[in-house]
Amino acid sequence: MADKSSFTKEEWVLLLESPMMAGMAVTAADPSGLWGLLKESFAGGNALAKAIADPGANPLVKALATDFSTSEARSAARDGLKTKFANSQAADVKTKSIESLRQVSAVLKAKAPGDAPAFRSWLRQISQTTAEAANEGGLLGFGGVQVSEAEKATLAEISSALEI
Repeated sequence: MADKSSFTKEEWVLLLESPMMAGMAVTAADPSGLWGLLKESFAGGNALAKAIADPGANPLVKALATDFSTSEARSAARDGLKTKFANSQAADVKTKSIESLRQVSAVLKAKAPGDAPAFRSWLRQISQTTAEAANEGGLLGFGGVQVSEAEKATLAEISSALEI
């Protein structure tokens, strides 16, 4: 079973960023206005909170979620994201997020092969929940579709990056 000590500081920060990356890739694929953005942004936070409370959560997911509840870990993740996305447009955010998830997958494969499938699946579920959080199109949240074609394509890219 892998935990924080199984990774370098840089690798652990990459893992800390990964729930946000999973959501940001989808959000950037088809931005859905302020209300949609707020709904979609809660998906990663909810996943972290659920992982802490779930006694059956994968141990690595639980360790990451628990560490994320500290201000030090949140600051490290926030600072890493600021650096990665400085002066980025939505298309850049999507591309950089998917590339980051590809790196996460490689780190998991090398350092935590036993935990990798569950962790990757968790990240994929975050991206799916993000995609389903707000309707795309329509007017003021009415009408539109649950998951847009752009989001579906991004979910496929995320699955590929995570080797699912």
